[in-house]
Amino acid sequence: MPYRMVSLFTGAGGLDYGFEAAGFEPCVGLEIDSDCCATVSRNRQWPVINKDIHDTTSREILDTGYLRRDEIDLLVGGPPCQPFSKSGYWYSGDSGRLDDDRSNTLGAYMRCVSELLPTVFVLENVHGINYSGKEDGFVLLRQLTEEINRQNGTNYSLSWKVINTADFGVPQSRQRFVLVGHIGGRVFEFPPSTHFPPDDTENERGQNLYITAWDAIGRDDLTEPAEDLRVRGKWADLLPSIPEGENYLWHTRRKGGLSLFGWRTRYWNFLLKLAKNKVSWTIQAQPGPSVGPFHWENRLLSVKEMARLQTFPDDVIFSGKRGSVQKQIGNAFPSLASEVLGRAILTQIFDEQFVSGPTLAIEYDRPIPPPEPINAVPTKYFHLVGDHPDHD
Repeated sequence: MPYRMVSLFTGAGGLDYGFEAAGFEPCVGLEIDSDCCATVSRNRQWPVINKDIHDTTSREILDTGYLRRDEIDLLVGGPPCQPFSKSGYWYSGDSGRLDDDRSNTLGAYMRCVSELLPTVFVLENVHGINYSGKEDGFVLLRQLTEEINRQNGTNYSLSWKVINTADFGVPQSRQRFVLVGHIGGRVFEFPPSTHFPPDDTENERGQNLYITAWDAIGRDDLTEPAEDLRVRGKWADLLPSIPEGENYLWHTRRKGGLSLFGWRTRYWNFLLKLAKNKVSWTIQAQPGPSVGPFHWENRLLSVKEMARLQTFPDDVIFSGKRGSVQKQIGNAFPSLASEVLGRAILTQIFDEQFVSGPTLAIEYDRPIPPPEPINAVPTKYFHLVGDHPDHD
């Protein structure tokens, strides 16, 4: 039998493709961004409502998906997360995050839980939503769940965990908060890690190491002739002087380059470059011209490369201009990680069994070539050499 799924804040479908691969049938999505809706519609036959969740009734969702209230096996979604992101945390400190209008999406998601009563719901967000002492968003979700149970006579239990998607074979280090609720009170157990960093002492035999950037995008030609992947801006010519796996910190007095910057005086992803033998750093949704990760060939990542690092199915084609596509990919939840979660939900809640590994898994591609050589620092940056103070 098909396991029917409804998706909120669908985006470009990162969550949905993974749950589809696990065995769920996406019946309807809801997404405010028209480019995201165009992306999903050109790749799948799922109906997608192109509206704000606050202006959409649960009846419209059910009618669009040809569903009844008691037919939804899974509700998924990742409400916009800016108030709880790392940048939002540093910006607003101890206050203001629930007062931010963008955090109202948490309440809108839980309203749909109350009105649709899915067997299972999955909510993903930035891990900052559960920071110790700053977990106002997480507390709100727990309170709303208790209210749903009181109003509907349900027994939604909650399980939550901050996961690093690299631990499940995604070639990208990306930490996300995942909340799983079951209508009958069953406590969901998150699946154990399947992949490990090279220095993990618990991985005694050194097996199932992280999938690297090379494994994902090294050998295949994933660029399009029409793509302009040149790095632009004031710092573009400095990038070739930074080794693979390093960032601007290479050019501080604590590392091997010239002393052009103070230690930790810039954002971590400033001039950040991929290393072939490591997982990718988090793909950004709205990067500036000097924000990485950049390719080890000193260029922007192509659309297909970003999508591969996010483990979108290879057949997915994105709609919109480069900035919109990067936003779609950068905001997505890696599809392989959602396939792993979907399989665990089907096993624990619906008594399904799997005899083979995830279909979206990326295989090792070894041996990994040596790092690319670096260039000398161009003379136009020599005036920056000096004894720069470190960040305190």
